[in-house]
Amino acid sequence: MDKVVASAADAVADIGDGSSLAVGGFGMSGVPTVLIAALLDRGATDLETISNNLGVDGFGLGTLLAAGRIRRTIGSYVGNNKEFARQYLAGELELELTPQGTLAERLRAGGAGIPAFYTPAGVGTLVAEGGLPWRYAADGSVAVESPAKETREFDGVRYVLERALTPDFALVHARRGDRHGNLMFRRSARNFNPDCAAAGRITIAQVEHLVEPGELDPDEIHTPGIHVQRVLHVPDAEKPVEFRTVRDS
Repeated sequence: MDKVVASAADAVADIGDGSSLAVGGFGMSGVPTVLIAALLDRGATDLETISNNLGVDGFGLGTLLAAGRIRRTIGSYVGNNKEFARQYLAGELELELTPQGTLAERLRAGGAGIPAFYTPAGVGTLVAEGGLPWRYAADGSVAVESPAKETREFDGVRYVLERALTPDFALVHARRGDRHGNLMFRRSARNFNPDCAAAGRITIAQVEHLVEPGELDPDEIHTPGIHVQRVLHVPDAEKPVEFRTVRDS
């Protein structure tokens, strides 16, 4: 089945108001910028995103955030995005802050059909006990706080139960992909992208190099095509450097 779509607009055409979406990337690495830009143009709002972070100011998910399109986000990192911090502290954005490894596992579990799992991460903290500020009120008080989670002891060690994530859509960026949706991620872009791709009910992948079925070595494939519904060829996708470090001459 040929899953290639003609344009970014076609790829995101059914992402409507109120949709939940997992978005791959970490900082500026492996971010599906073309799909995000198309979603911004589409005008979808009241979105719930699941991503390690919300990009940076003016890039990636940061563009949707600045336009006021994101209502709620599940993530593990707020830094490097002043607008993210401002909206959260002003009560304009709901944030479910999650340990980074737990976030990755919640996505992986969703893709594997596992509804929940126990982890030691967060035991003895507000992550497990509840009370994390999910949303502030305009006066700075806590309007919505996280609930307490179930804990259980195994072999003398306490664990907390975490629920899997299965968003409506997933947007990912891959180095190479074929028309059947098989994907290969390159280096640090293989961060949250494979987990997001598996978790989404409808997964849309932008790929830098589109190849024909059979051209990818099976050992190179990180996400099999069964998880991917749409493929968009983006040979000129922007890939900026987040922190450019140079040696003194």
